[in-house]
Amino acid sequence: MRTQVGIIGAGPAGLLLSHLLSQKGIDSVIIESRSRFYVEGRVRAGVLEQGTVNLLVDAGLGQRLMKEGMHHHGIEVRAGGESHRIDLDSLTGGKGITVYGQQEVVKDLISVREQQNGEMIFEAQDVEILGIHTKKPKVRFSQAGDQHELECDWIAGCDGFYGVSRNSIPESEIRSFSREYPFAWLGILVEAPPSSDELIYANHENGFALHSMRSKERTRNYIQCDPHDKIEDWSENRIWEELHSRLETIPGWKLLEGKILDKGITPMRSYVCETMNCGRLFLAGDAAHIVPPTGAKGMNLAISDVRYLSAALVAWYESKSEGLLAQYAENCLRHIWRGEHFSWYMTKLLHKFPDGSLFDERLQKSELEYLFRSEAASKSLAENYVGFSFE
Repeated sequence: MRTQVGIIGAGPAGLLLSHLLSQKGIDSVIIESRSRFYVEGRVRAGVLEQGTVNLLVDAGLGQRLMKEGMHHHGIEVRAGGESHRIDLDSLTGGKGITVYGQQEVVKDLISVREQQNGEMIFEAQDVEILGIHTKKPKVRFSQAGDQHELECDWIAGCDGFYGVSRNSIPESEIRSFSREYPFAWLGILVEAPPSSDELIYANHENGFALHSMRSKERTRNYIQCDPHDKIEDWSENRIWEELHSRLETIPGWKLLEGKILDKGITPMRSYVCETMNCGRLFLAGDAAHIVPPTGAKGMNLAISDVRYLSAALVAWYESKSEGLLAQYAENCLRHIWRGEHFSWYMTKLLHKFPDGSLFDERLQKSELEYLFRSEAASKSLAENYVGFSFE
């Protein structure tokens, strides 16, 4: 098998990269270890920055997004019995966010790749990346018991934190940074309309909580929990009890319950691999960086990576210019570290740290009071939330 760009991973990053390249006449093959059913159904992020929306619309992917996506003009922060609305529109010159589930973005991308006869290989096993320091790297894999080898000009590793791509870079060449958090998120997808028109972030003595949504009929709720908890430790009654306690701190506001369609526990970490390029292998998305979901940056950073990588590959195929390829990591990392910092800030601001001192608690309370009463603090949060641009 032969293609121009081999792409490992059929998440938003890999699928979008394939689509953007195809618009410039560049062939690619996507290799994914999971089934199509799994990829289209996994529930992940749901907040899109305006820059992400613009890119998807410009790429011809906006039909369902613009119809079904929910544009939000603000977010709400609750703490100490108070509520503070961050007016994204007024604080950022009219920018907002759009709530549209990652799985919906994936469905849109798979659909358009099918329409354009883009090659996607699902349920690939034993994936190996070979020869990244040669001009013809290869991806070796098996499918349905048959062995295959894909020869490429370039390989894009978009296969997430646990994928094979980053592990294909020699450990001696990896420059990475990480932070583990002493808590996790328990998330549920609920068949119930949203209880609020905007996302609600809550700081509570029992721990953090978030009320979000995926559509006009489904909500997504999260609570901070112990990272060692098992999902079976959390009965539905216990989950709802904690959500009510942590979110219903404002008089007159009630959380709507419904059938729980999905639930799971996600560990919290920050991670950056600054080695986003090694030979003919480039990393994008979660393969290169992880952020706590508190800042809603994961999918947006992945799409930002793909914007730079697609432009760099197009420049190489059109003129053999390697300038943008050489600048790829540098261009991406400015946005990645800004996203990492903001996600860390939101996590520190809103969570209860089990190893925190009383001094730490007072600092957190002071920071929340400053946010609630300072337009400058609210503007800084808003600017980062909707996506800070270095251009």
